[in-house]
Amino acid sequence: MTCVHDLPNEAAVEFRLATRADVAAIEKLVTSAYRGEASRAGWTTEADLLDGQRIDPEGVKEVIDKPGSLVLLAGRGVLVLACCHIEKQGEACYFGMFAVDPTQQGVGLGKLVMAEAERVARDDFGCARMEMTVISLRDELIAWYERRGYSRTGKYKPFPYGDERFGIPKRGDLKFELLVKPL
Repeated sequence: MTCVHDLPNEAAVEFRLATRADVAAIEKLVTSAYRGEASRAGWTTEADLLDGQRIDPEGVKEVIDKPGSLVLLAGRGVLVLACCHIEKQGEACYFGMFAVDPTQQGVGLGKLVMAEAERVARDDFGCARMEMTVISLRDELIAWYERRGYSRTGKYKPFPYGDERFGIPKRGDLKFELLVKPL
């Protein structure tokens, strides 16, 4: 699967499915979008909430290899600019591992990736809705998703405190909220 989309005032962006050869690039991209000083170049940083890694190579390999799961990449040539994970879970698809290079945030790439992910969930996986979890304290990010048709459910999942594969929390009140969008 490869398709090309144009961004306003930008070169075309190409979508493709990730393979194991992309694991290092995905790990680097996701980390740069959410953790450390590099993430502060964009607006999706979690650096004030968490230290440490956002994802590890084994986690990336797991979602690439899992049946009913894929990692969608957006880029130009060999340059990976954005990614997301889509996994069929019954009538819904789970949307996660969404990352846009911090230097590319704000130009419409995230909207484009999300639209392609929703198309894949609906057309390729036959899902009726998309679901995701977001750290409940991320008001600006949740508002961005709400502008794209996602709704807060008031349902929460605990943050995996003590499991450093997901980062090192800087505060004790982290939890995930479930957001849903009908497709």
